[in-house]
Amino acid sequence: MPSTVADRIGRVCQTAHSAKRLRELVLAEIRATIPFTGHVFALTDPVTAVATAPLADVPGLDFGLLPDLIRARYLTPLNRWDTVRGTGAHSLLVATEGTPDRSLLWRTAQRDLGITDSAIVTFADRYGSWGFLELLRYTESPFTTGELDALGTLTTTVTAGLRRAVGATFVESDAQLPALGPAVVLLDNTLRVRSQTAAAADSLLRLLPPEEPIPPVPASVYNVAATLLAAEAGTPLGPATSRIHLGGNRWLTVKADRLGPDIAVALEPSTAIERLDLFARAHALSTRESQVLTLLATGLDSHELAAELFLSEHTINDHVKAILAKSGTRTRQRLLSRVLGVG
Repeated sequence: MPSTVADRIGRVCQTAHSAKRLRELVLAEIRATIPFTGHVFALTDPVTAVATAPLADVPGLDFGLLPDLIRARYLTPLNRWDTVRGTGAHSLLVATEGTPDRSLLWRTAQRDLGITDSAIVTFADRYGSWGFLELLRYTESPFTTGELDALGTLTTTVTAGLRRAVGATFVESDAQLPALGPAVVLLDNTLRVRSQTAAAADSLLRLLPPEEPIPPVPASVYNVAATLLAAEAGTPLGPATSRIHLGGNRWLTVKADRLGPDIAVALEPSTAIERLDLFARAHALSTRESQVLTLLATGLDSHELAAELFLSEHTINDHVKAILAKSGTRTRQRLLSRVLGVG
């Protein structure tokens, strides 16, 4: 990849964009040099690596088969984004030594779509896993070593850009946005819906990206359920839970667990602890800064924080200043409004 293209992607990732817009711009720059027909560019929960907000174009995909595709993706550890983390970009044909049938994902879903090769790269740093990109080829030649190397060089800048985009979602609270109540959806082992609570329909609608022709159950629900299936099959990804941004300063936590023969997927507003963890990771806070922020959120002042952590007030105030600087926030009050989602 010419350095000018890499430089442009670097500048894109340093500019303030929503996570969706950032991914669109990155895809456009890559496409100018590396051809591909389809793509899946997903955000992931930084702790569990479960996909949360896929930006996808998979030509030929019948949305009724989306559950099968997602299920196969999680049950296939070969070239799965968590298994290639930190090792650059990898292609299907190289990973399978030219025999794609070795991939459950390919032989049960991608083959019938006409996909001949794919390349995947994970965007992660020491604060967590922020997303992955899978490029799909249908009629093009297989990915070359040079193309894979070029994709691998983008990991650092794109990772930082995605992490900053997640951090920017923690805006000061907007009381006009409707709250989201708890809801439960029951799926069978093929990820088909068996039943749901009355509140689920409204909750699921708010998870749907506007003006996108996707099925009534968003991919986020399928992803956590498929994570549970992967763990049961001996190919675990991480805990079957993810945090999803709903617009404004709202975050939703989605969790999957067994309920008899079914998979129960629960959706409810993220807790203060879940929000604090995500905020700290997204803004690259140190371990001590994260600890100070967590205690600050309980209502402690600098004097009480110093006593709790056996530090001087001066040191505590330095940590708070660092947190404010890293998050681009002026005051402690505004900081807590952003972190906790309250006025």
